[in-house]
Amino acid sequence: MTLTLNTIIVDDEPLARKGLEVRLLAYPEINVVAQCANGKIALELLKNQDIDLVFLDIQMPGLTGFEVLEQLILQRIKIPMIVFVTAFDEFALKAFEVHALDYLLKPADEIRLSQTIDKIRFYQQSKINSNHQDKLMRLVSDVTGNDCQQIMAELESDKPIILEQYSEILAIKDGGEVSRVPIKEILWIDAAGDYMCVHTETTTHILRQTMKQLEETLDPRQFVRTHRSIIVNQQYVEKLCSQLNGEYYLILKNGKELKVSRSYKEKVKQLMSS
Repeated sequence: MTLTLNTIIVDDEPLARKGLEVRLLAYPEINVVAQCANGKIALELLKNQDIDLVFLDIQMPGLTGFEVLEQLILQRIKIPMIVFVTAFDEFALKAFEVHALDYLLKPADEIRLSQTIDKIRFYQQSKINSNHQDKLMRLVSDVTGNDCQQIMAELESDKPIILEQYSEILAIKDGGEVSRVPIKEILWIDAAGDYMCVHTETTTHILRQTMKQLEETLDPRQFVRTHRSIIVNQQYVEKLCSQLNGEYYLILKNGKELKVSRSYKEKVKQLMSS
């Protein structure tokens, strides 16, 4: 006898929700009970209904997929099986292969979806609920920078959990490999066309992302924008120098000179004098 899994699809794109629901019709054990257009609606539904499986989009206005997961933990709502859905490779690389039950890249094709359903069946048959929750906890840890053991301890002691907004790791895909670069080891980042060059003491990693997207993932208390195409890690700044022509440069501790544009000059000067 096949066990029916009450399932919801959470995605802000109506066509994406409908397309996935149509594909899931091929699997009789998957019972799609609702489609949610955002994370807030999904949270309310998960509070009030017994849901077994969630296909959860990551980039959504309001609450992202990660924030939905954080709220499930914070509010102690039963965590169902979660399959993350994303249109962006770099998000799928954020520890999904290690910690999530599975993930799908949009648009999900029949072969890849079939593999996901096989994983769901195996999980359901093996009854490894605690293992899945542990993995989700580690995913929150990787994405938010919080220690998963600390999260568990705070849950058990009824202490409030403060989830950090910024990760301590930057996952960078290079061909078939993924490099996990510690944020604290990044000296500076500069733009090269459609790519970002992430510089550490020993190497330079190439990341396909916009400067705006990357800036949003970095802690502004640690990183400062000095130019429309440059972000600098403040802890590696040695001094700020002015030139006769009125231009400014930051000198890093390794001797690297980085230009400060006029629009960011006052912000950088204020930072250096604080």
